[in-house]
Amino acid sequence: MTPEQIAKLPYRPCVGVMLANAANEVFVGQRIDSELPAWQMPQGGIDKGEAPRDAALRELWEETGVTADLVTVEAETDDWVTYDLPHDIVPRIWKGRYRGQEQKWFLMRFHGSDDQVDIATDHPEFSVWRWLPASEVVGQIVPFKREVYQTVLNAFGDRL
Repeated sequence: MTPEQIAKLPYRPCVGVMLANAANEVFVGQRIDSELPAWQMPQGGIDKGEAPRDAALRELWEETGVTADLVTVEAETDDWVTYDLPHDIVPRIWKGRYRGQEQKWFLMRFHGSDDQVDIATDHPEFSVWRWLPASEVVGQIVPFKREVYQTVLNAFGDRL
């Protein structure tokens, strides 16, 4: 695909979850489909007719095993946050239908214990997970998503 073709593609509607524990550390998982360091917070697409908050709770459960009764939704971003995929990735992801994602992010407070996090889900996204201080999150994320993660940290930082 040419850069001009990619620029005409829409963004994929998506949600993201910043899951914070009682120590104000943030959940990150290493993507299972990457041999290189590719940490990220839970995120995923919004199903047709699904409200963003419901999608965020569903994605959290699907990717981490954390159920809605173990979290409190503390905040959400006012605006949608967009990012573009690197051009060489666009044809390989989502059948080349999207240039990147537009995301609504939610800050959720985890009230459970670490043994209630289970990344060995039906369709695993992560190979390992850990809690990170918020100040270290952006540096662990793939470069093309770092601006999004900084925006999310700026939006929720006063609660961490």
